[in-house]
Amino acid sequence: MKNKLVCYFSAAQSEQPIIYRLVKNYDLIVNILKADINPQKEGYLVLELEGDKNSYTEGVAFIKSLGVVVEPLSETIVWQSEVCIQCGACASFCPTEALNIERNSMEISFIDSKCVICGMCLDCCPTRAIQLHFEIKGAV
Repeated sequence: MKNKLVCYFSAAQSEQPIIYRLVKNYDLIVNILKADINPQKEGYLVLELEGDKNSYTEGVAFIKSLGVVVEPLSETIVWQSEVCIQCGACASFCPTEALNIERNSMEISFIDSKCVICGMCLDCCPTRAIQLHFEIKGAV
């Protein structure tokens, strides 16, 4: 089982070896995608958690038992048309045609509803006009 989660924690919770315990006690693979801790040591952690179903369920229950708020990660692809140079590289990699070249004008368009967030377009864009955006509660 593999999921991306956002964990919101208080200063007291940030002092605990939560990641260490997930790895050692629950045999989970933890990939930290993003972390933000303010000066009061409160913040959030975006992580990908992977392991067998039982270990995963027990590991998430452990985090919640500490009072950490755990939510599934919501992510979207953001296309910045003002940064795009219309090279078409992204459209050639997009399996769903969410990024598409309009043949008459030869301009790129993005149809969010077709996007499955596979991420294939992220690395091919020379201007980084395509970005993965994590929707995190309370973050700007």
